[in-house]
Amino acid sequence: MPPHSTMKTAALVDVQSSPDDRDIAIDRVGVRNVRYPMHVRNKDNGLQHTVGTFTLTVDLPKHYKGTHMSRFLEVLSQHNHDLGPETIPGILKRLRERLDADSAHLEVRFTFFREKAAPVTGGKGMMGYECGFSATGGAVNDFELLLTVPVTTLCPCSKEIASRGAHNQRGYVSVRVRPTALLWLEDVIDLIEACGSAPLYPLLKRPDEKFVTEQAYDNPRFVEDLVREVSAAFDNDPRVASYEIEVENHESIHDHNAYARLARAKAR
Repeated sequence: MPPHSTMKTAALVDVQSSPDDRDIAIDRVGVRNVRYPMHVRNKDNGLQHTVGTFTLTVDLPKHYKGTHMSRFLEVLSQHNHDLGPETIPGILKRLRERLDADSAHLEVRFTFFREKAAPVTGGKGMMGYECGFSATGGAVNDFELLLTVPVTTLCPCSKEIASRGAHNQRGYVSVRVRPTALLWLEDVIDLIEACGSAPLYPLLKRPDEKFVTEQAYDNPRFVEDLVREVSAAFDNDPRVASYEIEVENHESIHDHNAYARLARAKAR
């Protein structure tokens, strides 16, 4: 048998580009659960290195049998790992060009870390927040910030009826925010944390724990209160065009979670 270097390479059939006769276009097709290194810009102009989990898709015209999955990874590998409102449109443009599509979509989730100081002693630790971006490019352009921020909530009913203390729990505020101008992840985190009974901290000493416990007791919140407080804060922020808010409290004395959702598009 001749050595590999002398063998002729047969032309490989491009099955994905072959015609399809079912007359059905596909809204989105691509790759999901792609883990890739990236960095995100901080409000202080620094870069934070993290790992993103990506979904990359395009529309598929009815006359194509399939898309070319490898091209999504090629486009992702060509950008310089810098991900944000300034760089995502370029990635979407390259996806449309590379895959001959009218529209392209990108969604990425990642952990965003902030150094956070305890409220009394000032002890510092790193706090992680699950964040992301969702964007569409083409005939319609869209961009959303995705965040899940944990907070402490204290039950107003428990506080009212109990003679000693009140039950509290960890609440998770998940939002999709469509901005009108530059809106930093840190700004949205601060806004949401201010709406809970108290923020969470990575490091607390006894004086800090006393402060946070009393702060929560002085600011009781039902799940309904929390979703309304976040909504009002977004309504008062001119950088926010529309939003979806989901709040879920992991109840400490019930065998279920409390839940609320609210979505609004602000009048322009």
